[in-house]
Amino acid sequence: MSWNKASPSDTAAAELTNQAPLETMSAALEWGAVQGMTFQFRLSLFWRTFFLIAILLFGSILAWLQTLRALEFEPRATQTAQQIASLVNLSRAGLVHADAIARTSLLKTMTDQEGVRIVPREPTDRYDPFDDDTLSKRISAELRQRLGPSTIVADSVNSKRGLWVGFDIDGDNYWMLTDHARFKQTASETWLVWLISAAILSLAGAALLARLINRPLKELSFAASRVREGDFVASQLDEHASTNEIRQVNIGFNRMAQRLAKIEQDRAIMLAGISHDLRTPLARLRLETEMSVSDTDAREHMAADIEQLDAIIDKFLDYARPDHVKLEPVNLNEVIHNCLYAFKDRPDMHFNLDLTENTLVQADEVELGRVFSNLFENARRYGKSADFGVSIVDIATRTRGKWALIRVRDSGPGVEPGHLANLTKPFFRGDSARTAATGAGLGLSIVEKTLQRMGGKLTLANRSSSGLSARIQLLIAKS
Repeated sequence: MSWNKASPSDTAAAELTNQAPLETMSAALEWGAVQGMTFQFRLSLFWRTFFLIAILLFGSILAWLQTLRALEFEPRATQTAQQIASLVNLSRAGLVHADAIARTSLLKTMTDQEGVRIVPREPTDRYDPFDDDTLSKRISAELRQRLGPSTIVADSVNSKRGLWVGFDIDGDNYWMLTDHARFKQTASETWLVWLISAAILSLAGAALLARLINRPLKELSFAASRVREGDFVASQLDEHASTNEIRQVNIGFNRMAQRLAKIEQDRAIMLAGISHDLRTPLARLRLETEMSVSDTDAREHMAADIEQLDAIIDKFLDYARPDHVKLEPVNLNEVIHNCLYAFKDRPDMHFNLDLTENTLVQADEVELGRVFSNLFENARRYGKSADFGVSIVDIATRTRGKWALIRVRDSGPGVEPGHLANLTKPFFRGDSARTAATGAGLGLSIVEKTLQRMGGKLTLANRSSSGLSARIQLLIAKS
């Protein structure tokens, strides 16, 4: 066995020189696929509940707003028009029944005390209609109905803003000018303030309600994830919750977790006993074979069969190992080199290394070593090139954000695409090309299970040329 270590520039040049464009693109897509797996967006239950309640509340507030506007609009328009019409009629009556001297005094009093001016209306006057909004149009219509169809209601006359009402006295045309604020209603603004306040309080209540609904489900989700990782102690839920339904769910979940913990413990004890009971007669059989069988070839084959049985037992124990690991910063390169040491004397393997220096990952060093050993053993058995009979294994590491990405690729025949998803299933066997060697069929299952215990992920894919590519994703240790 031999391996080469290439610098990034040498590696890039080798890829451009030796790989076909399709192979280069495939390699890029492999790294991109691992990196892209982290960019998934899903709406949490809290926000979904909050938005649904908020939409319902806003719909209710809008319905109330429309109802209040409908109830206020007609009375407000009628009342405003009635006040303006009364003011016009009173002004008209006062001017009609006053002599010239009294009329001048009356006009001055109306201007000083009431803020109402009466001025002659000239044919050259330019005015803008009082129809800014629906309410203004309704007031104008009410005034024409009360004062006559010739009544003019204007928002400005000769560029002077105000509430202008045009009327006639004995054939003479006049303008009455008063301030908009005189008839301004504040009820709608008050309602708007109250509605905004109600909306803010409703959103706060929706957030509180969503939190109360989401909290027990979030705790249940966390406990389920701990059970999945084998941490049965941290998965205990509150059995004294105030809500009866939640309390019953918590009690049922705790009993289930306790039963699973008991089953896991019994399984570990049973497998340990099986291992002990099987290895004792196997050791005795090997000793008796070496002493009693005279044929060298037969003795070697029988010893190899016994060693294979012993290795299969190890695989069973590795797969059934309890799901408890101690995660700590581990030097990724050191683990890879330590695992490669076991293959250093094999002439049928060649390794190409492209490792990023000083990469620390959050892992269990022993378990991570078992991961790489299984991958290298899988490449040795099934990843030999059809042309040279040698397994050429490419090992590369990269860092992307908070993840360390490791790729292990062999030069074997690969796997049928339909079988890729089943390679990590226990005891699954793919096509005959990759199952020529004997084994327990648990190597990749152990790799996937171990990586999951360490918060990582395994992805398998065929290379575009030939061979199988295993992509590993592990969290980078915080320095």
